[in-house]
Amino acid sequence: MPDLLVLFLAACGTALATGLGAIPVWFLGTRAAALTPFLLGLAAGVMGVASVAGLLIPAAEEGSALDLVAGLALGGVLLGVARSRLDHESVFMGRSGPGARTSALVFAVLFVHSLPEGLAVGTAYASERAGLGLFVILAIAIQNVPEGTSVAIPMEATGYGRARQFWAAVGTSAPQPVGAVIAYLAVAEVNALLPFSFAFAAGAMLSLIAVELLPQAYGERRRWRGPTLGIAIGTAAMMALDLLLAV
Repeated sequence: MPDLLVLFLAACGTALATGLGAIPVWFLGTRAAALTPFLLGLAAGVMGVASVAGLLIPAAEEGSALDLVAGLALGGVLLGVARSRLDHESVFMGRSGPGARTSALVFAVLFVHSLPEGLAVGTAYASERAGLGLFVILAIAIQNVPEGTSVAIPMEATGYGRARQFWAAVGTSAPQPVGAVIAYLAVAEVNALLPFSFAFAAGAMLSLIAVELLPQAYGERRRWRGPTLGIAIGTAAMMALDLLLAV
């Protein structure tokens, strides 16, 4: 099977993994919101290790300091611009109101930031580092699950059905296969793009952790235990995976 097809199918798998996050909401209803701080912490831990071990370290080893700094900066700027343009979204899937606005904002932010995640998958897969592609693919798939939960929770509160929750969650990751193919083809043609692409994806992911995941997870001081436990578990799991795959 051609490498490009394998990559595309793997990236489609990471997108489908997002839909799994809607399943707990189906059974817990609005009570699933109580799990949100832990799940956001888990996502932050997973993404943090994936950004550093899977992207920044290879970028620093294979590229220049300029590649690293420029990629990080542009990745952060991309997420910042996307958030500023999405703050006024007010209609989602034919519904309006506070709940629909929240659902739309969560969907839109996750949709936009999933493109750099796809770039991360494609650049890692194009790398000659043994195990790096699998490591990043698994990292993205794992952290996509709590993102799906984040999408489904406000939708449940607004009255959306299970099918819409599932496919809305999957839809947030639709750019990942596209980004993966674009990055793979670009890196395959111009190998010098690899370090910059790594740093760019890492910048966007780290910015998402700093401006979205952690503030939401620690929004209330009294609930610090849940997100902290999530960060610890996510970090430990990804470090173990890093050692297992010897990235």
